[in-house]
Amino acid sequence: MDNVKGLLQGLKLDTQSSAALLAGAAACITGTMVVLARAVEGRLDARRKIQKARNLRHDSLLRAEEAVLQYKNAHPKMDPSLILSLTLADLTNKLKDGLLRPEDVFYAYMEKTINENKRLNCCTAILLESFDHLKKLDCNKEGLLYGVPVSIKDNFAYKNYDSSCGLLANLGQPAEGHSVIVEVLRRQGAIPFVKTNISQGMLSYDCSNIIYGQTVNPNNLEKTSGGSSGGEAALIGGGGSILGIGSDIGGSIRIPAAFCGICGLKPTVGRLSKLGASSVSPGQKSVVGTPGPLARDVDSLALCMQALLCHHMFELDPTVPPVPFNMQMYKSTKPLRIGYMESDGLCPPTPSMTRSLREVKTLLEQAGHTMVPYSPLRIKETFLLISKSVFADGGASLVQKLKGAPLDPTLKPQVLPFYLPCWLRKILSFLMRPLSPRGSFLLQATTGVGSVVELWEQHLAVQDYIQETLAEWRRCKIDVLLCPMFGPAYNFLYCGSLGFPLGYTAIYNLLNFPAGVVPVTTVTAKDEKELAHYEGLHRDHWDKLYKQALSGGEGLPMAVQCVAPPWQDELCLRFMKEVEELVKQSRKK
Repeated sequence: MDNVKGLLQGLKLDTQSSAALLAGAAACITGTMVVLARAVEGRLDARRKIQKARNLRHDSLLRAEEAVLQYKNAHPKMDPSLILSLTLADLTNKLKDGLLRPEDVFYAYMEKTINENKRLNCCTAILLESFDHLKKLDCNKEGLLYGVPVSIKDNFAYKNYDSSCGLLANLGQPAEGHSVIVEVLRRQGAIPFVKTNISQGMLSYDCSNIIYGQTVNPNNLEKTSGGSSGGEAALIGGGGSILGIGSDIGGSIRIPAAFCGICGLKPTVGRLSKLGASSVSPGQKSVVGTPGPLARDVDSLALCMQALLCHHMFELDPTVPPVPFNMQMYKSTKPLRIGYMESDGLCPPTPSMTRSLREVKTLLEQAGHTMVPYSPLRIKETFLLISKSVFADGGASLVQKLKGAPLDPTLKPQVLPFYLPCWLRKILSFLMRPLSPRGSFLLQATTGVGSVVELWEQHLAVQDYIQETLAEWRRCKIDVLLCPMFGPAYNFLYCGSLGFPLGYTAIYNLLNFPAGVVPVTTVTAKDEKELAHYEGLHRDHWDKLYKQALSGGEGLPMAVQCVAPPWQDELCLRFMKEVEELVKQSRKK
C-alpha cells in the first residue's frame, strides 16, 4: 500500500482523487485476497472430504479383515478354495441342501475380496452391516439367492453409505435407505457385502476417480478394468465376488465385463428398477441407463434376473412391468436366425475382434443356426444422435457435478470441450472440418441441443431410428444379432480420448435392445502382430491412439456381443448361453 501511495504522490493527484484511488486499490486487493482465500479453502475442503472417504474405506476394510481372521481362527477346517471354485448354481444348491454354511461362504468371499482389493483397488467400502445381516439370514431360506454374497456398484444406494459416483459433490451424503435392487436382493436371501469402484461421473469407460483412484485389470495389472462398472468386473474377474450388480448407459456393464473376461447383461430399460440408483443426469430420457448383472457365466446372470424379476420388486416399484423371468424362452433349443455384424462402419474391427466374431459365427453355423449378414443403419448419424442424447445439455450437468474438484486424468480429455461455450464448439467444429474431419465430428457431438423444440425433435429422431431398425430386423428375418465387442483391455489413460469405439455398445442403449457380452477367446501373438498393421478408417491421430491403447494385449480376454429385440431379455441370455456352450465344447476338442 505504501508503494501505491508513493505512486499517487509521484503523479501529483489531488487529495480527493488520491483517496478514491487508494480506496479502489484497497478494495481490489481485498477482493483478490478473498477470492484466493476461498479457492485455498475450497481445495482444503476437497482434500478433507477425499481423505475422510478414504479413511472410511480403510476402516471398513480393516474391520472386515479382523472379522475374517477371527472367524478363520474359530473355524480352522473351513476350505475357502472349495467354496470359491463353485459356480453360482452349485453354490446355491449346496447352501439350500445344507451342504454349505452361509457363514463359511460369506467369510470365504469376504477374505478373497479384501485380498483382491489390495491387488486391484476395486472397492469403495465394505458394507459392515452385512455381518449383522448374515446372522439373520435363516429367516429367508426360500430365496433364490439364499446365502450368496453379492457386490454392488458404488451408485446403488445402501443405507448409511455414500453413493459417490466418483464425485466430490456426492461425498458426505449417506443414503437414507436401500435401493430397490438391494431390497430385492436381500429379500431373495442374498447378502450385499461390498460397494465397488467407478469412473468419475460414470460417463467414462475407464474406472478411475479422484477419491478412490484407478482400478486395474485382474488379468494384467498394467491395463484398465474398463468402466464405469469397472470395480464390479475386476472384483468378479479376480474371484472376489460371484455375482455383482452394475449399470449401463453406453456400455458400462459390457465394456468392463469384456475387458475382465466375464459375462455381463444390459437388460431392456424398465425391466429392472432404477429407484435408488444415482446418476449424473437423471432427467435425461433419450438414452437411459439400466441396472444389470455381471458374473462368471451366463447361468448366473439368468439366475440373478430370475431372482430380481419377482413380486417384491414389482411391489416396491410399480413402474416396472410385472413380467417374471421367462424360463421357457431361456431354456429353448429352437434353431435361431442370427444376424452377424463384422463392423459398425465407424470403427473398423481389430484383428482380434474379427477373429473372435468369425470363430463364433462358424460354431453357430455348425450347430445348425442360420447366419445372416447385417449392417447397422446410418451409424455416423446415429453416433451423433447418441452423443446429443446423453449430453443434450452440452455437458452442463456433468460440469456442474465436477465443479470445485480436480479432474481425474482419465476423464480430462473427454470433458475439457464441455468447458467451452456451445456456440464456440460449433464454430470450432466448422473451422476444423477441412483439416480434421474426425476432430470436427467429435466436437460436434458435444454440442447438445439448443432449445426445447430441438429436444423434441431429438426424441422423435430416436423413436424413428428404433422403428427403422426393427423394420430392418424384420426384413432380414433375424431373431438376434451377433456383433463384435471392442477390446482387449486398454492401456491406461486412453479411454478419455477414444469415444468412437462406443458405437459398438451405445447403439443398443439408444435402441433399448437387451445386449450382453460373453468371453470367447484370448488375444494371440498373431493378433498382436497383425495389430501393428492396423490403420483404422481415417488413418489419423485417433486411429493411432486406438492402436496404442490396445497394444500389448496378448493373452487378454476377447468377447462377442449378443443382442435381442426389446423386452426379449431371456432370448438374449439364451443366445449368450448358446455361444458360451459352443465355445466350451470347441475348447474340449
